[in-house]
Amino acid sequence: MDKAWSMKTECVRMDLLDEDARSEALDRAGRIIREGGLVAFPTETVYGLGADAMNAQAAARIYEAKGRPSDNPLIVHIADFAEAEALSGDISPGVRKIMETFWPGPLTIILPKRPEVPDGTTGGLPTVAIRMPSHPLAAELIRKSGRMIAAPSANLSGRPSPTTADHVYEDMKGRIPMILDGGPVNIGIESTILDMTEEEPVILRPGYISPRDLSRVWGGQIHLDPAVASRTMKKDIKAKAPGMKYRHYAPKGRLTLFEGPSSAVTAAINALSAKDRKAGLRVGIIGTEETESLYKGDVVRAVGSRQHPETIAAGLYRILREMDDLNCASIYSESFYDEDLGEAIMNRLLKAAGYRHIKVKPGLGEEGFFIEETDVPGGAL
Repeated sequence: MDKAWSMKTECVRMDLLDEDARSEALDRAGRIIREGGLVAFPTETVYGLGADAMNAQAAARIYEAKGRPSDNPLIVHIADFAEAEALSGDISPGVRKIMETFWPGPLTIILPKRPEVPDGTTGGLPTVAIRMPSHPLAAELIRKSGRMIAAPSANLSGRPSPTTADHVYEDMKGRIPMILDGGPVNIGIESTILDMTEEEPVILRPGYISPRDLSRVWGGQIHLDPAVASRTMKKDIKAKAPGMKYRHYAPKGRLTLFEGPSSAVTAAINALSAKDRKAGLRVGIIGTEETESLYKGDVVRAVGSRQHPETIAAGLYRILREMDDLNCASIYSESFYDEDLGEAIMNRLLKAAGYRHIKVKPGLGEEGFFIEETDVPGGAL
């Protein structure tokens, strides 16, 4: 390991501690935050890598530890509504209604920032991304530290986000002093990001809270940003929110997504899997509980059930990391274009695949499918 990343990383199993030991661990974690250091902690979405949001040098340490581009803004995590007012002086009654309805919870709101919020935290933007997590350990850490905590996901930049402390340790060992292990997270994908700086609210990252959920409270339609809704890579994007500009969530193997009727998708994945295996590549296939038994690959995994899309969201990053652990060079996955949560799942999968996706239809003949549309950036299949 590089000498710069040789610090001792302590991983504390919080569920094994009695009340006094738990309080002492949180005291130490809070002290690290106050002194400008980094602590990884669970939220209800994914594990975050936290630092003092009002300390530009601490924010810089997040970018350094993650290998994250410094123009990719950080989300500031708070524990009470007064802290939102300390970050932004432009909270309208409509914004406050959204906050009061969905906070604490998996919603990030972008607002104009106060001058004292460091540019290092906001990626140089005049706006700040704010969220109030509902995970009790996250709230305890914020309160114990006495600081608002800037925290992206606690993984190396571009890698699948961590949903367990083991995932964090895999990426951050030697790079940070402390991980608070609160067990597996609940939701498994990052928060919805809602931009409230324009006349019409816009979702910059879909998540567990859907446009329909937000529209009911806002009283009007809320749209996805065109760059987010697109199924192709958009270049020259000014990143107003985390995850808009760069490839994210990616396994080491080449991931390709398939869209279409189930029978055609199964036939296409099996055909290309056989071709890759014949060429000596180790193949991983991501299906569902309904289709897992239909696939033929070196590693076949069900990410969840289509009857319960929340299980797909919760299992997504775990499956992508497992494909890496099992050395899958070529990975094929079904698509999940369902309403609400499906949009959020596909946002992550498209980025993880570098927007490699193939649309198929049932076909006659031995193969049982034909390719209707292909978008494979960077080369042929």
